[in-house]
Amino acid sequence: MTATIEDFQKLDIRVGRIVDVKVVAGARKPSFRLTIDLGPLGMRQSVAALQTDYEPADLLNTQVVCVVNFPPRRVAGVNSEVLVLAATAENGRLNLLRPDPEADLGSPIT
Repeated sequence: MTATIEDFQKLDIRVGRIVDVKVVAGARKPSFRLTIDLGPLGMRQSVAALQTDYEPADLLNTQVVCVVNFPPRRVAGVNSEVLVLAATAENGRLNLLRPDPEADLGSPIT
């Protein structure tokens, strides 16, 4: 499938910082509930299946790249408001996408 630049421009992708990490009980895949500070966009929650690849301490205060304009989804009883982006390695390990160097919270990805 080919995407156009217009398709990409429909996505609102921003920089956030993980400020809280909790284990989500009852999730189909081992997941964390992340509270993400998106600066001027405020705090949002995300449920991310990262438990097999990250410890909570690895995630806390880390900048991440998030899609912020998808509709919220209920995941294991938790409202997930943003999608945290990660690359999937050949072995299945997830590697979070992060700005380098750090960026202002809420900065758009273009």
